[in-house]
Amino acid sequence: MADNAEATVVFERPHALLPVVTNYCPGCTHGIVERLVAECLDELDVEGDAVGVAPVGCSVMAYDFFGCDMIEAAHGRAPAVATAVKRVHPDNVVFAYQGDGDLASIGMAETIHAATRGENITVIFINNAIYGMTGGQMAPTSLPNQVTQTSPYGRDVATAGYPIRVSELLSSLDGVAYLERVCVDSPKNVRKAKKAIKKAFETQINGRGYSLVEVVSTCPTNWGLTPQESFAWMRENMLPYYPLGVYKDVVADGYASAAEAAAARAAACPLVNPATGEEGGAR
Repeated sequence: MADNAEATVVFERPHALLPVVTNYCPGCTHGIVERLVAECLDELDVEGDAVGVAPVGCSVMAYDFFGCDMIEAAHGRAPAVATAVKRVHPDNVVFAYQGDGDLASIGMAETIHAATRGENITVIFINNAIYGMTGGQMAPTSLPNQVTQTSPYGRDVATAGYPIRVSELLSSLDGVAYLERVCVDSPKNVRKAKKAIKKAFETQINGRGYSLVEVVSTCPTNWGLTPQESFAWMRENMLPYYPLGVYKDVVADGYASAAEAAAARAAACPLVNPATGEEGGAR
C-alpha cells in the first residue's frame, strides 16, 4: 500500500466495550456475547443512558468490561435490581446479564416475577448447561445424563428432575414482549444473535415490556473439552434440546406491547375487561 493511501477501518472495538483483558477461558462465548451487547449499545446510541446489572457467576466482573454504568447484584437478584433502576429511571436502558445458575436456579423467582410483571427491562441469558465459576456442578439447565461434578454418573431425571427450558417457560407469561434463543458458534449465528439482542433493546426503548435473549453457549473448561470439541458437543446435544428461534414477539403477533397482547388474550373475562360484561369483582 502506498504511503499516502488512506486506511479503511473494517473492524474495531465497540466504544461501549472497555479496552481491558477479560477473565474468560479460551472457547467461552461470554466474550462474543458481551461484544455484541456493546455493539448494540453503540449502534442505538444509548451507552450514556444504559445501566447494566452484573450477576454472580463467570460474568461477575462484567462491570469491568462495559463502558456504561454497571451495578453488581447479589446472586440471582439481577432482575430485582434492574427493576428498581428502571422504575426510578424509566428513561434509562437497563439490562441484566446472567448465567443459567444465576438466572434459573437461585434467581428463578426474580426471573419469573419480573417477567410476569412485564418489567420493561432486557435480560441477556447465557445457557451453558453447567455452573461455570464454582467448578462445574449440575445446573437447572444441565441435560439428562450430562456428567457434571455433582452428577458424575450423569443427571438422573428420576431424582434431579428435567432441565428448565427458560424461553419456553417464560413464553407463557403475559408480561413478556420478546423472547429469542440464539447461539454464537458461527459468523452466521453471531449475526443472528446480534440482531436478537438489538431487537430486545429496541423492545425496551419502545416500552413494549420484558425482553430476554437466551444464548446457548459453551463451557470448555468444565465440560472437559477443547474449544472446538465444546462447540461440536453443543451442536450435537444442546441445540436439539434447546432449539433456536423466536419464542415470543408481541409485535409480530400484531400488538403494540405485552400489555395490549395480554388484554386481548383476556378479552372474554368481564373482570379484566368490564366493557365485555358486568363490572365488579368476586362476591
